[in-house]
Amino acid sequence: MILACQNISKAFGTDTVIANASFHIEEHEKTAIVGINGAGKSTLLKIIVGELPPDSGEVIIAKGKSIGYLAQYQPKEGTGTIYEEVLNACEDLIKQEEKLASMEAEMQHVVPEELEHFMERYHRFRQSFESLGGLTFRSEIGGVLKGLGFTPEEFDKPVADLSGGQKTRVALGKLLVTKPDIILLDEPTNHLDMESIAWLEGYLMNYKGAVILVAHDRYFLDRIVTKVVEIAGHKAMTFVGNYTAYAKKKEEQREALLRQYYNQQREIRHQEEVIAKLRSFNREKSIKRAESREKALEKIERLERPTEERADMRIALEPAMTSGNDVLSVEKLAKAYEKNLFSGVDMELRRGEHVALIGSNGTGKTTILKIINGIVEADEGTVKLGTNVQIGYYDQEHQNLDSAKTLFEELSDAYPNLDNTRIRNVLAAFLFTEDDVFKRIADLSGGERGRVSLAKLMLSNANFLILDEPTNHLDILSKEILEDALNSYTGTVLYVSHDRYFINRTAHRILELKQEQMIEYLGNYDYYLEKKDTLEAAILADRSTPTAEEKPADTQGKQGWEEMKRLQAAQRKRENELKKIEDQISAEEEKIGELQKQMADPAIAANAAEQIRLHEELTGHEETLSELYERWEVLSLEEQG
Repeated sequence: MILACQNISKAFGTDTVIANASFHIEEHEKTAIVGINGAGKSTLLKIIVGELPPDSGEVIIAKGKSIGYLAQYQPKEGTGTIYEEVLNACEDLIKQEEKLASMEAEMQHVVPEELEHFMERYHRFRQSFESLGGLTFRSEIGGVLKGLGFTPEEFDKPVADLSGGQKTRVALGKLLVTKPDIILLDEPTNHLDMESIAWLEGYLMNYKGAVILVAHDRYFLDRIVTKVVEIAGHKAMTFVGNYTAYAKKKEEQREALLRQYYNQQREIRHQEEVIAKLRSFNREKSIKRAESREKALEKIERLERPTEERADMRIALEPAMTSGNDVLSVEKLAKAYEKNLFSGVDMELRRGEHVALIGSNGTGKTTILKIINGIVEADEGTVKLGTNVQIGYYDQEHQNLDSAKTLFEELSDAYPNLDNTRIRNVLAAFLFTEDDVFKRIADLSGGERGRVSLAKLMLSNANFLILDEPTNHLDILSKEILEDALNSYTGTVLYVSHDRYFINRTAHRILELKQEQMIEYLGNYDYYLEKKDTLEAAILADRSTPTAEEKPADTQGKQGWEEMKRLQAAQRKRENELKKIEDQISAEEEKIGELQKQMADPAIAANAAEQIRLHEELTGHEETLSELYERWEVLSLEEQG
C-alpha cells in the first residue's frame, strides 16, 4: 500500500461533500475516481495533496514516497520558453549534472594519493545520477512535449504567449518528467487531441508509479485503470476493474438491490394480508397472533427503493419533418488561412447516418462545420443540402443565447408548448438542477453556456444535427443521456469530437481529416483503429509512386484520393460479399439439418429409393457448404489485411 484515505469527511458550510470515505492505493496501481459533477472528486484530490484540510479523517502516504498533482485549472504564470519551463522541473538533475561536470574538471588537479578515493566518490555519484535518468532526461523532455502535441519548432515559444489549454499541457509535461511515485491527474485529457491522448494512455499504462485519475473520458479510463473508486451520496465505494467493468457491476448491484426491495415489499404485503385476516376472525388467539406478527413487521429494517440516476431525464429526439435521402453533398472543398487547412475534400451524408469527423487539432474540422452552416466561406468547392433539410447547429463559439434571460426563460420562450417539468428535466440532464434554472445567461461560464445551448438544441425539431465537441463540460451520466438520445434519433448527425467512447457508441461512419485530405472508415472508433494503419499505408504508398518530380502535386492528390475511394469501395465489396456468404452458410446448414432430420424419420428409412435421393441431395449441400467455408476463409483473411 502506497496511499490510504481513512474516514475522510469534508463539508463547505452546511453542504456535506464527502463523509467517512475510505480507500487505499497499491504501489503501481492505476485508479479512477468517478462520480457526477459536484460529487467531490476534485475536493478529494486536493485533500490528498494537502491543498485542503479534511474536517475529519487522515491521508497516509508511505514513507519516502513523492506525490505530483495536476489540477484541472492551472495557474497561468511562466516566464521562459516551453522547453525551459519543463526543464526547470528537473532542477535536482540539473544541479547533479553541474556537480558531475565540476567533479570531472576537478579530476585533472587531484593529487595521485587522493585519486583513488576521489574516483570512488565520482563513480558512486555518477551511478546515482544515471539511475535517476540523468543521461536521458533532456531527450525525455523532448519526447514528452512531442507526445503532448508540441512540435519541435514550438519548444522555443514563450509560455506567456500560450493559450490556457497549452499552458495546461506544459504543466502536465512538467509533472510527467519529474516522475513522482504517485501522480494525481484532474481531467488531464481536456486540452489534448486524440493522438496526444493515445500517447498519454501509453505513458500512464507503462508508468512505474501509482496513478490516480479524475476524468470523464471513459475510453481513456478503460485503457488505463484497474480500480475505480466511486464517490456517490458522499460515500466512497471501490470496484476492481476498468470503467466498463465498474459500470456493469454498478448496474448488477442496482438490479440486486431492486430485487431485494421488491422481495421485501412482497413479504410485507403478505404479512399485512395475514394480519388483516387474523384480525377478521375476531378471536382472542387470532388477535394475539396478529399482534405478534405486527411487532415482528415493525422490527423489519425497511429497504429504500434504489433509484436509477436521472431515469426521468432521458431525452427523446425526433425530427418534425423527414428530409430527403441525400442530406449533404460536399465537393472539392478547400480552405486556407495563413497556411492550407484542407483541399479537395469530398463528403456525402444520407438520411439517418451518424458521422464523426475527427483529426488532430488545427486540421480544420470546426472550419468544415462552419462552412456547411454558412458561417465561413470556402475558398473553393461546393456545399449542397438535400430536400427538406433543417439544420440544428451546436457551435461552442457562436451560441445564440439571450444574456438577459434565465436558463428557464431561454428554453420556455424558445419552446412555449413544453411544460415546466419537461424543461426542468432537460436542463437537469445537462447539470442544471433546482435553483440553477433561474440563473441569468450573463452570469454563466463559457462551459455552462455551452451546456444550455446543447439542451436547447436537443429540444429542436431539426432533422440534421451538426455538433462541435458536444460532450465537453458534461459529466459521464450526461454523456450517456446524450448518447442514448442520439442513438434513438432518426435524423442525420455530423459531429466533431475527441471523445472516443462517445464516438464508439454513436458513430456509424468516421471521416478523418489528415494531411489536408478526408479518409473514410465505415464503422465506429474501434473499427477505425483496426483499419487505420492499413488504409493510410496504402494511400501513402500510392502517393509516393511516381515521385513528386514525375507528377504535379495536384495530380498526386487526385490520384491519392481516387486510390482511397478505390480501396474503400473494395473494402465495402468484401464486407458485402462476406455478409452474403455468411447468409448462404446459414441457409445451407439449415437445409442440411432438415435433410438429416428427414433421413432419420422411420417412415422414410424404410423407403430405399427416398433414402438414396435424400442422401444425394445432402451430399450436394455438404459440398456447397464446404466451398462456402473456403470462400469465407479467403475473404476473412483479406479483411484482416
